[in-house]
Amino acid sequence: MTALSTLIKRKSGGASAVTTMRPSWFVYAALAIVLIASMFPFYWSFLIASGDRFTVNDPNLSWWPGGNFLANAATVINNPAVNFWKALSNSIIVSTAVSVSTVVLSTLAGYAFAKLRFKGSGPLLIAVVATMAVPVQLGIVPLYILMQRFGWTGNIGAVIIPGLVTAFGVFWMTQYIQQSLPTELIEAARVDGCSMIRTFWHVGLPAARPAAAMLFLFTFVTSWNNFMWPYIVLDQQSPTLPVSLSILQANYFVDYSLVLAGVLLATVPLLLLFMFAGRQLVSGIMQGAVKG
Repeated sequence: MTALSTLIKRKSGGASAVTTMRPSWFVYAALAIVLIASMFPFYWSFLIASGDRFTVNDPNLSWWPGGNFLANAATVINNPAVNFWKALSNSIIVSTAVSVSTVVLSTLAGYAFAKLRFKGSGPLLIAVVATMAVPVQLGIVPLYILMQRFGWTGNIGAVIIPGLVTAFGVFWMTQYIQQSLPTELIEAARVDGCSMIRTFWHVGLPAARPAAAMLFLFTFVTSWNNFMWPYIVLDQQSPTLPVSLSILQANYFVDYSLVLAGVLLATVPLLLLFMFAGRQLVSGIMQGAVKG
């Protein structure tokens, strides 16, 4: 048996059992109230989206949805000015590329800052974290000038490249790996003859998986809902979904039933993502809060 496997078995065998307790009725009541309060904006949006253009101003608005949601959704999708399917594909490409690159690069940087010894690691990490104090709005003008000189304006690459890695992702993964990955496991892997890359792949990456899943979800949602920078750098030939749906509010009279139908359509991919990746999110929260 290798030193690494022996150490992992010793640590897993020494974990104490946690006694589970059934929550009281007060906890379920509080969770039900939070759930209802969280779902109310979605229900209100669906209520308006299932009506007509006069529903939002109706003083006798019924709390029962109407029957126009599918028609309003079809109007949004088939609107040539919105270019829905092109915008949807661009949002999927941008959000997926940004999320994957942020997770990969942040995990590598976090592992280096947390477990590798190199000169200047402390000041460099402080410099990375300090960039989060700079408002995003201050970098828009020089970033736009840079994208214009590269000839990337109007291309989704201008949205992907600046978001390949974030300071928050590096800080998040550094803190998580530093607290959840024992240095003894890395030393045992090096004793077994693992290189630095193999140690990261077989020891560091499995330990960082819950935090990486959380970072992927948060980055995907942030990139999906990003409006300001894509609105500035992209054109109507290659928009993202939030930029494309903003056209529905560009008229003199805004039809809020169509606007909210488009908003609900843009929310569906995020709901599907959380349905499939919710277990990883809960696992990341619990493993970050509970130590074995």
